[in-house]
Formats: sequence, C-alpha cells, structure tokens
Amino acid sequence: MSDCVTASEKKEFIEWFLTHYELQKREASWLLCYLSSEERLLQRVHFVDNLRGLPKTLLISTRCSQMPAFRFQKNRRVHTDVETAFYDIRSYPDEEIYIGLSFKGRATCPEYAAVLEGNPMEKPDLVQEPMLSLMAEMILDKAVQEFQKKHLYRQIDQALAEGNKAAFLQLTEEWKNLLEFNR
Repeated sequence: MSDCVTASEKKEFIEWFLTHYELQKREASWLLCYLSSEERLLQRVHFVDNLRGLPKTLLISTRCSQMPAFRFQKNRRVHTDVETAFYDIRSYPDEEIYIGLSFKGRATCPEYAAVLEGNPMEKPDLVQEPMLSLMAEMILDKAVQEFQKKHLYRQIDQALAEGNKAAFLQLTEEWKNLLEFNR
C-alpha cells in the first residue's frame, strides 16, 4: 500500500483493469475512462480498500463480484446511478475521490496493490496493536509449553518401556518442574 501514487500509475492501472475485467454497469467503465483521461482528476483519485468515513466515494464492482454494481456516496447520500457521480465529479473537479473496486482476486492482485492507498480517515489503533502482540506472545508460549509436555511425556514412556529407572526419575523430576512453572 502506497501513499504516493502518480497520475500516470493510476491511468495505467485503470487501463489494465478495464481490459481484464468486465464491470456490472457499463457506464462505470465510461466513468473510469473519463477519470483516466483527465490528469487533474487523476491527481484527486485514490484507490482504497476501506471507504468508511470518506467524503466522496465510488464503489465499482465487476461481474465476478457479489457486491453492488455501483455506488456513489457523497455527504452521506448514496446514489446507484453513474450519471449522478459523473455530473458531481465534473462539477467539483477539485474534490478528492476515493474508489473501492470489488473484483475476484483483489487481495492478491499486484496491479491493484501498486495503486492502493490508505484511508486518510482511519486512525491507527494505538491500543489494538500492543494487545495483539501480547496475545500472540501468550499463544506462542502456550504452544511451546504444550510441545515440551508432549516431548517429556514421550521420553518418560520410552524410559518406562526400556526399564531405564535413572532416566525415568530424571524425566519425572523435569515433568514436576514444568507443571510447577506453568501454575
């Protein structure tokens, strides 16, 4: 995800996208062509994954997607016709436009990832990241403890099977220490 995508990169991506995917609404492809033909507009276009909280958004879906065909949202009003979006973009060319695309393979598409930008309205979650890190550490510790228990248990079984009293006593002592440590 980049925060500085050039107008020419956006234009190349739109051209690539329109040659590889068929949109649910043909008019949406015309709108994308219009955007790519105007460098001034392309500088205001941003491809994002999350459209929440943004002032002016377009959601455009391909035929291979289950998402709505087209949505234009501005000032909390949602429109499903492409003409409304076109007239608004033409009337207010200096407003930022945030576009979300819905298509098969989006998550693994390098062309899309190259033009993807972050949502400027998203605030970094300063609490969640350390919590996730702590939870991951706790899960990892638990997994290591379970592995150690299973490994010791197998070694104790093997010592019993072989009749090795010294190894059995040493391993059961380790087992007791491991159980005490985990309390």
